[in-house]
Amino acid sequence: MSASTRILILGALLDGPMNGYGVRRRLEVMGADQWANVAFGSIYHGLSKMADEGLLAVVEAGRGGKVVYELTEHGREEFHRMLLTAWHEVRPIVDPFQVAVTFMDRLDKQELLQALYSRMQQLRMSVEILGHAMGAKQRFGAPQHIDENLRLNRSMVQAQLDWVEKAVERVEADELP
Repeated sequence: MSASTRILILGALLDGPMNGYGVRRRLEVMGADQWANVAFGSIYHGLSKMADEGLLAVVEAGRGGKVVYELTEHGREEFHRMLLTAWHEVRPIVDPFQVAVTFMDRLDKQELLQALYSRMQQLRMSVEILGHAMGAKQRFGAPQHIDENLRLNRSMVQAQLDWVEKAVERVEADELP
């Protein structure tokens, strides 16, 4: 389980005990599946694992296998430590597109241009969708600051769009690859 997923699960439980479905719903409302690459199926495994590590305590083992968890003091401390680490640590963003850029010279000019134009269209649509999504999450209970994730994501998508637009010009002018 990634550090991001651990922070999200622990953070979801800060406001009080809940079961796996409740944690999932809280993360869905925040849109974590979009900007944090959370596999919702991993939440249940993560809850169990963090309970085994003493970060969570089982407060209720209900019917149908529904288990309610709460943060332990150790869990709160771990959340805080991981949260501060995430704020202070700059890590590379792993993007399969950068792998594709590395081998752009393996495509002929038309294939490369077609791929770039397709990506440009998708990026433009993403920028637009992200713009419309801002403010919408609050109707479902997300805190207002969640929009900052959308703004950050939109800025990163816009930066890639700017790069793609310039790359198209350079490929068309035979300056790339």
